[in-house]
Amino acid sequence: MAKNKNAQFKQVLTQLITDIFEKNRNIALNHKQVASRLNLSDKASVETILEVLVEQTEKGLFIRPERGKFKLKEQKTFITGTVDMTASGSAFVIPDDEFEKDVFIAPRKLGNALDGDKVKVYVFGKKSGRRNEGEIVEILQRAKTDFIGIAKISEKFAFVIPDDRKMLHDIFVPLADINGAKNGEKVMASITDWPEGAKNPIGKITYVLGNTGENNTEMNAILAQYGFPLSFPTEVENEANTIPDNIAQSELNNRKDFRNTITFTIDPIDAKDFDDAISFKKLGNGNYEIGVHIADVSHYVTPNSALDKEAYQRATSVYLVDRVIPMLPEHLSNGVCSLRPNEDKLCFSAVFEMNEKAHILHQWFGRTIIHSNRRFTYEEAQEIIENKTGDFAEEILKLNELAHILRVEKFKNGAISFESAEVKFKLDEFSRPIGVYVKERKDAHKLIEDFMLLANKKVAEHVAKMGKGKKQYTFVYRTHDSPNTESLNSFATFASRFGYKINTRSDKEIARSLNHLMEDVEGKKEQNILTQLAIRSMAKAVYTTKKTSHYGLAFDYYTHFTSPIRRYPDIMVHRLLAQYLEGGKSASAEEYEKASEHSSAMEKKAADAERASVKYKQAEYLEDNVGRIYTGIISGVTEWGMYVEIIENKCEGMVRLRDITDDFYVLDEKNFCIIGQRKKHKYQLGDEVSIKVKKVDLTKRQIDFTLISKFD
Repeated sequence: MAKNKNAQFKQVLTQLITDIFEKNRNIALNHKQVASRLNLSDKASVETILEVLVEQTEKGLFIRPERGKFKLKEQKTFITGTVDMTASGSAFVIPDDEFEKDVFIAPRKLGNALDGDKVKVYVFGKKSGRRNEGEIVEILQRAKTDFIGIAKISEKFAFVIPDDRKMLHDIFVPLADINGAKNGEKVMASITDWPEGAKNPIGKITYVLGNTGENNTEMNAILAQYGFPLSFPTEVENEANTIPDNIAQSELNNRKDFRNTITFTIDPIDAKDFDDAISFKKLGNGNYEIGVHIADVSHYVTPNSALDKEAYQRATSVYLVDRVIPMLPEHLSNGVCSLRPNEDKLCFSAVFEMNEKAHILHQWFGRTIIHSNRRFTYEEAQEIIENKTGDFAEEILKLNELAHILRVEKFKNGAISFESAEVKFKLDEFSRPIGVYVKERKDAHKLIEDFMLLANKKVAEHVAKMGKGKKQYTFVYRTHDSPNTESLNSFATFASRFGYKINTRSDKEIARSLNHLMEDVEGKKEQNILTQLAIRSMAKAVYTTKKTSHYGLAFDYYTHFTSPIRRYPDIMVHRLLAQYLEGGKSASAEEYEKASEHSSAMEKKAADAERASVKYKQAEYLEDNVGRIYTGIISGVTEWGMYVEIIENKCEGMVRLRDITDDFYVLDEKNFCIIGQRKKHKYQLGDEVSIKVKKVDLTKRQIDFTLISKFD
């Protein structure tokens, strides 16, 4: 018994000694130095360390580079990172340390790790002098345990087959835990256990979504897949419903009153949550007072309330093709907070005095009350701009004139205009797509956008310049880094194939040439591809407390102030601005940075969910057009196929390389093309091709095409 305990002690000590050499970059140490680093000084422990070093040297774990000193024979390296699964079952771990190389993990070395998990990796393999192979030794944090899939139920057991292509394991579900699900239904399953050595995890069905292929089932499946709840908790709904519609008289005494100033909203025709309004007044000195009035959500959603905690978790509203999943319950988003016409509403406002040249002579920020005179749709406002007549025509025309000056100035300073084609579906009463159209952005859209940008910019500037020297005020900024040089050069090379030149000598030259490109490409067949590739070459905009500029808008400081009904960062911005306007101290940077990171992550999830709903509707639309021939543009190339976007309806599908039978084609990644190995024919990104709709899989949201154009 004592012998076994001694062996176990030496095993633990060996690991501790190994860790010492790892942490000290495997420099040679004697046994006393090792003992010192382990904080062991008694004679027995020091002697045991020497004993372990000698024994493990004989076994080949250590070497003696010089007398009395030891080193690891082969340094073991442990890193932490995030799992990125591949369809083949292998994975890469993206290290937390940006200076480390990605680590390849063979399927048998994955353990029970899943896509997105935070893991600890033992790096052991090297190729061409670079560490790039390893084994996952510990799962630090699961990315998720809930998965959407199809229930397969037999007499003795059940499985859920996940929709997620990166989830390669079916989930075993005991019959006692199927929650009333029927065979073939789409469900949500939660992993509850994964016994050591077991091939499949064990779980339970937590939610039955419905029959596969039904619109509600598939839309809810997309929301659940990306971690958005399908309903509000009862506590949150109850708290929202207790908020009164009427405004207390005492509240009016603390606010600037704009109820007698002409005010209106301009929104999409199907909008229900109006979170911004514009007021207009001509002043006696010939200048204009323009108010950007934003729903005062932070007045109703107070810190640490049930409403606030739910809004924080969601962080954003989600806009699927046929529905909006609001960040706030309907009583707030479409009622109390929504700036509906002919109702008194509480706002947080940015008010500017401007002259004819759109120069800002004075600005004011604070809490207000407004009374919107009219709700315009974009189409109605555009008609007034074009015909120069209609309700509040004088105000709208002057606002459009000033907005145009702001826009010209913005682009003159180096802002970039990305006008990608936004595809919309015409849906029938069952939400099935019966048509596709491209949404146009006209002056009415740009008018609102330019004044919202102005408010966001000026709020950020105001707070950024409040602090002197080391006394800086914590704030939530919307930042956007300059593009990665390598990515931009790749895009410039591709754009040159269409005759477009991108000057990469300076940020201003990049912006100028990209804007020329966007103007030239508008309405052309390659517009969508070039715009999307240009956007991909840019860095991603994020929320952060760090004061850095917004490259795409060419603003030194920028934030999101104008949409608190649908974005949690805007609520944070309102709270912080109110606190500082009242003379409050700077808030915790750590707390707000964590909230900013969460908001950025949820924003990405929402965008992914929105894209998934578009992919589903594209597949649904083309399901009735299998066998039809279309003309398309090659929009992407991969090692297994090429993506083609149909010019007529912007639906995108894949031509698989194995289905192109006139040659053996492989990817030429550097030149954005696939090339035949015998005949050297190329299919290049941006090429026009004819395709036939071969197959549509609604469950996987996949569209397969057959290439029918041939080389002569």
